[in-house]
Amino acid sequence: MTVADDSAEEHGHHLPAVEDWPRGFGEASWWPFITAVGAAGVYVGAALFVLAMGDQPILDTIYGAGVFAGSVGVFLVGLYGWVYHAFVKAYWTSDGHGGSALRWGMILFLGTEVATFGAGFVYFFFIRVGTWPPTGAELPPLLSSLVLANTLLLVLSSITLHWAHVELHKDNRRNFIVGLAATLLLGIVFIGGQILEYYEFIVHEGFTLTSGIYSSAFFGLTGLHGLHVSLGAVLIGIVFVRALYGQYNAERDVSVSTVSMYWHFVDAVWIFLVVVLYAGAAITL
Repeated sequence: MTVADDSAEEHGHHLPAVEDWPRGFGEASWWPFITAVGAAGVYVGAALFVLAMGDQPILDTIYGAGVFAGSVGVFLVGLYGWVYHAFVKAYWTSDGHGGSALRWGMILFLGTEVATFGAGFVYFFFIRVGTWPPTGAELPPLLSSLVLANTLLLVLSSITLHWAHVELHKDNRRNFIVGLAATLLLGIVFIGGQILEYYEFIVHEGFTLTSGIYSSAFFGLTGLHGLHVSLGAVLIGIVFVRALYGQYNAERDVSVSTVSMYWHFVDAVWIFLVVVLYAGAAITL
């Protein structure tokens, strides 16, 4: 056993995914592939669920729900293996080099996210330039106090995460952990607020995914964003637990900076969503 492995066991981190997996492929790892399969399955499950919601469904909703739930499980398992092997175990066994490449990797990933959300916004813009509101569609009140409160919570979560990062660079671990905990709590409350908004629309307003072309854009974009917030909350939770174990300092904060980049991006997308999808849809000429 190497000195690096001894260091990992001293900190209680002899867990699965410590070594490259599968064996015999050098530095290759299948964890990113497993994560990608799970993520793709989430979209497949959502598509199957949509096909079951039409006037002439071609299959039962249980299939879409089952594929979605199973894919989320595969995604979380793959994410755990990937994050643990690439970051958690590596923290104790490396000298901290390679951080610049990982940050650039996150920037490239966010570039693909811009394209993903951009496709959804282009769809909405095509709808918006036509007859408005869409023929035969009754839009519910969109800009509610719940939406504004949720927006404030998400903006505040970006502030608390930035503050936590600044406090880490000041070597104030207590404030760093408090800031992470506050960010995680705000993110969870935001997700709860979005679930409540969906409940109000679907149950009380009768505004569902199949209510028209606007509803498909609305639930598609806000649901995609909610999925990203949920992933961000998982990542912040991982960073929070690692912080409790004593990881991170001013020189070794790659995970903190990359997760922060992701969270701030999600925050910016939500603000754009509110301006375009909520306020933009409420404006009639």
